[in-house]
Amino acid sequence: MNKKLFAFAAFAIVAALVLLASQPVIAQGFKFEQPGAADAAAKAEEQARQDRVMQELSTPCRAELRGKKIMLMIGEERSNGYIFAQQQNYGPHFQAINSRLRGLGLLTFTPEEIRQHIAQAEIDAYFKNDPDKALSAARRLGASFVLKGLITKEAIPSIIAAVNTVRVSFNFTLTGSSGRVISDVNASSSSYSGNDISGMALTLVNEQIDEVVAKLYGDYCRNAMPANAAKSAKK
Repeated sequence: MNKKLFAFAAFAIVAALVLLASQPVIAQGFKFEQPGAADAAAKAEEQARQDRVMQELSTPCRAELRGKKIMLMIGEERSNGYIFAQQQNYGPHFQAINSRLRGLGLLTFTPEEIRQHIAQAEIDAYFKNDPDKALSAARRLGASFVLKGLITKEAIPSIIAAVNTVRVSFNFTLTGSSGRVISDVNASSSSYSGNDISGMALTLVNEQIDEVVAKLYGDYCRNAMPANAAKSAKK
């Protein structure tokens, strides 16, 4: 290659590099998302969640409701449809929920108190949609309200991964001693690891329990009525 041809080739390369460097807007056009956009969306969602929590917690609550006790029971629906409700297996779940309810000034029973006064057959009956026995036991215990937490799972086929996604849901139903539903709140989460359902449920509780308890508290203050007020309302 002669010197003139070599110089011309070198000039062409430099000119092409200068042209590319002078058009940053075109290069940026290939980016799917601007830096910081995902962080901004996450912050906005977190702020919205905090606003929902604060709105529920600001619900006025009658003083007489704070003196009423709530009995919490947790069960787990297995793949064969059987509901496993041995309360001693859900200590961490109880603690996460009970501590927040008590932090709001509500009274709850410990798992030990429930096991001492309520037979397992009565707890099983409650989860089998035969609540009369458990509600009767709750009244014997002195509970004005029953909060039932039911863990369920669902396998969802995954198009991308080679394994199924497992969705774990935790449904909370708060009822009065008469069986009237006061609040019904659901939380759910997905995972690619589906072996430890109870562990996944605990993770779910720790991630979403603040909003769940806030909603339960708001519904409790709005919808629950002491026994004497309920009788007056019926007249």
